Amino acid sequence: MSMKKIITFGVFDYFHYGHLKLLERCKGLGDFLIVAVHDDKHVKLNKPELKLYYNENERLEMVRAIRFVDEAILYTQIDETIKEVDFDILVVGPDQTNQHFIKAIEYCKANNKKVVELSRTPNISSTEIKKNR
Repeated sequence: MSMKKIITFGVFDYFHYGHLKLLERCKGLGDFLIVAVHDDKHVKLNKPELKLYYNENERLEMVRAIRFVDEAILYTQIDETIKEVDFDILVVGPDQTNQHFIKAIEYCKANNKKVVELSRTPNISSTEIKKNR
């Protein structure tokens, strides 16, 4: 039996309980979890209104410290990075609908990779946490 590799992508700024539950659920889908953390430059290009609390190295370190995570990497754009990583299942959230995620999902379908959409953890949102801070 071969090892099933899972990958998920995110900014993971202001790491919270919802992120933790997401990574735990991702790990439950397979044997090896790869988490791709969006680099600072491309976060600012894709979401210019977003104020990052932690830089890419700090976010990467926090994600690597989670026991469910087997490997954490930086990424620029999902539709480029997805072609460079060995994985079996891509996990996305319902809010990941920009053009780069759409292209990545199309790549997965064309290359026999499974795509799983996981719902958000109820009542938890990075945007809301930052607003109420």
